[in-house]
Amino acid sequence: MTNRRLGKLSIILSLLAALGFGAILPQPGLAQEQGLESLRQSGNAFRSVAKKVSPAVVFIQTERVISGQQQTEFFFPHGSPFDDEFFRRFFGETPQFRSPNNSPRQRQEMGQGSGFLISSDGYILTNNHVVGQADTVTVKLQNGREYTAKIVGTDPPTDLAVIKIEATKLPFLKLGDSSNLEVGDWVLAVGNPFGLSHTLTAGIVSAKGRSGIGLNDYEDFIQTDAAINPGNSGGPLVNLDGEVVGINTAIFSRSGGYMGIGFAIPINMAKNIREQLVEEGQVTRGRVGAYIQDMTRELAESFGLDKTEGIVVTQVMEDSPAQKAGLRQGDVILEMNGKKVDKASTFRNRVAMTAPGTKIELSIVREGKPKKVDVTIGRLDADEQTTAADSGSLPKLGMGLQELTPDLAARLGYTGQTGVLVSSVEPGSLAQRAGIQRGDLIQEIDRKPVKNPREVRQRLTLEKGKSHLLLIRRGQGSLFLALKNDG
Repeated sequence: MTNRRLGKLSIILSLLAALGFGAILPQPGLAQEQGLESLRQSGNAFRSVAKKVSPAVVFIQTERVISGQQQTEFFFPHGSPFDDEFFRRFFGETPQFRSPNNSPRQRQEMGQGSGFLISSDGYILTNNHVVGQADTVTVKLQNGREYTAKIVGTDPPTDLAVIKIEATKLPFLKLGDSSNLEVGDWVLAVGNPFGLSHTLTAGIVSAKGRSGIGLNDYEDFIQTDAAINPGNSGGPLVNLDGEVVGINTAIFSRSGGYMGIGFAIPINMAKNIREQLVEEGQVTRGRVGAYIQDMTRELAESFGLDKTEGIVVTQVMEDSPAQKAGLRQGDVILEMNGKKVDKASTFRNRVAMTAPGTKIELSIVREGKPKKVDVTIGRLDADEQTTAADSGSLPKLGMGLQELTPDLAARLGYTGQTGVLVSSVEPGSLAQRAGIQRGDLIQEIDRKPVKNPREVRQRLTLEKGKSHLLLIRRGQGSLFLALKNDG
């Protein structure tokens, strides 16, 4: 700035001061002090939350005895398509392959994670992948006391679990309302990363409603940049009032550690699951019986719609609640009970959380005309192979399926390929014994191509003794695997 301009600015400031406006002019020293005071207030808020929350956060240690064929852990080499560990959990899962040494043996597997008390009489909420397959679960409180916990119930489709310790008058956390969260809100993650007990980190809500990641069957994740690492799984994500708004579940990482993207299950989803697990020991879900997909700009134009809104019904299952209600292929669902439906995953979650027998009202567009359809929600059987969305699992074969999206194809090195992604493989299952691994791309079944999970479910029959030939894409190579239901 020139001396001439500085002179003019000095004259203007002098005039403002003479007119009585000097008090509103910025003072460098005052601004600095105000900034420090703001930081002190933030620190005090975090300190208050830590004191309020930490006593109810628990450290979970698990033990599991694995029998059968020897398994050798294998970390994919740096730079390989699977090196980003997109499906990494905090429980220390690593892709595995069958060792050439087929000698039977037993080995003990140790694990750790986090959880938090939700009642004074010892009920604890955590992740299924922390405790779901454990033989022994040990819980350690902040005061150093240890308890052996029993597993009350687990729900793999949402990766939630409830365990219980025999104690009374315990500190517990208040469950908040995750629907009130907004992007940019402060949140704090509390847990035991790398075994470092009761660690608190702060960040913001980076995004809401994340789905299609391929971690769970039902996804509606809160994304946060609060630092979370292996061992945080099952710990609470809390707001500045110390209320639980989410359960830390997974991270996106190329190194296995914190990279600024973490995912938490919304506590509103967990509330419903928790109640059913405590009261019934299992979860009952609703179903409509229709395949659905997200609306795109191209689809909206073809349906004669002005806006890219709602979801499209692609198929109605025979003798399903949807068919009985008169829902048709090509219907566009805009609302469920007066609330907008913007994504297929959102609709599927809401239907699943609705009790069977409940009547819902769908606002749809059929051939360009608005219409109301009443559907009575049915019951989703635990082993039902078809789902309301184009993803799901084959529990009897022990593997989960995921549609190959362009984003997943790019991350896993499958750009330009077609097929169905294997999102999970249960230890000791038919799928694992056949050599199928998480991250495999199923391209053909019995020499016929498959393009979506529905086709895989239809072609993989569960008849005893039936064998199927699968063409698998794994990384940059392909291989054939024989999948047989040997009973």
